[in-house]
Amino acid sequence: MAKSNQIFAYTETRIKTASQGQLIIMLYNEAVKQLDHGLDLLERNASGKKSPDRIEQISKSILKTQEIVTELMASLDFELGGDIAKNLFSLYTWFNQELLAANINQDPQRISSVRNMLNDLRSAWSEIITKNSMEGMGHPAMGLNITG
Repeated sequence: MAKSNQIFAYTETRIKTASQGQLIIMLYNEAVKQLDHGLDLLERNASGKKSPDRIEQISKSILKTQEIVTELMASLDFELGGDIAKNLFSLYTWFNQELLAANINQDPQRISSVRNMLNDLRSAWSEIITKNSMEGMGHPAMGLNITG
């Protein structure tokens, strides 16, 4: 029990001290992790006896990812982000629609497709954040500019 409290405290501190860009990466990391978990459980169901508990866990992983995608949608700044923010919003909406269908049909292809695109977006954000932090060394911290 003490170890889980330490992990919780560490995670809470990481979140509280993270920059906006780091928080976005954390959300993508968790979304990919959740979908990987769901895919693993789906594979186990396909290769053996289906388990109601496993089906519930798959559903929870997908729902958690949908919550994360919704949080990413809410974090978009349409004023600063312009067309990029609008395009991300459309993509996130599509992700949630695909995940809903994937959950209903227990469809690993749809889950994999969304997972791979989330992973690509995570990589792109990581590059942007790295580039901005390298350019900003020695300068005061400013907001993350996703438009250029």
